[in-house]
Amino acid sequence: MFTGIIQAVGEIAALEPRGGDLRLRIHTGKLPLEDVALGDSIATNGVCLTVTDLPGDGFWADVSVETLNFTTLSQLSQGSRVNLEKALTPESRLGGHIVSGHVDGVGEIVSLQEDARSWRFVLRAPDELAKYIAHKGSICIDGTSLTVNAVNGAEFDLNIIPQTMAETVFGEYRPGSRVNLEVDVIARYLERLVLGSGAAAGDGLSLQTLADNGYLSPADH
Repeated sequence: MFTGIIQAVGEIAALEPRGGDLRLRIHTGKLPLEDVALGDSIATNGVCLTVTDLPGDGFWADVSVETLNFTTLSQLSQGSRVNLEKALTPESRLGGHIVSGHVDGVGEIVSLQEDARSWRFVLRAPDELAKYIAHKGSICIDGTSLTVNAVNGAEFDLNIIPQTMAETVFGEYRPGSRVNLEVDVIARYLERLVLGSGAAAGDGLSLQTLADNGYLSPADH
């Protein structure tokens, strides 16, 4: 698990195709690795990767065909810069929101413009993910925890402050850039709770269920 608070920007040092999938070497820059061991997880542009080797200035990780097909990691090349975050520990501050590192889909930067000292970004999500994106809700963009300012169908707005522009790869985005999206896990679980084991069965959460358990008065439903 992660928080979506980027700890460093790294760089792709090498890419080695391996029988259809990929092995990545990532220079981690200012990210300290003294407490990282083989098998630990590091979110790379929002994708949870397992450390397979620690050469000293970074780490190696294997990227499966599934991950290459459903994230932007397939677009990386030597020299590409990536957002990095080490896995959450019990002592970590949850400064962003709960992030799993399991990308839900790929979105696209529609536009960006200066807004005082910040930048206003408009992004487009895949249609199937739009229902999970809510005004003032949380979303993870290339591993960065952000608050949604407005929603219009599958498009949504973000306000990116100078600190985020300077300390993540947001400063490199342009209209048409593709980014990894992870929607708020709470929205996912809420949908499952509402639907229950099957929407057709009618056994999910309903106003009647809430009333029967004391959460609504008769006048509320």
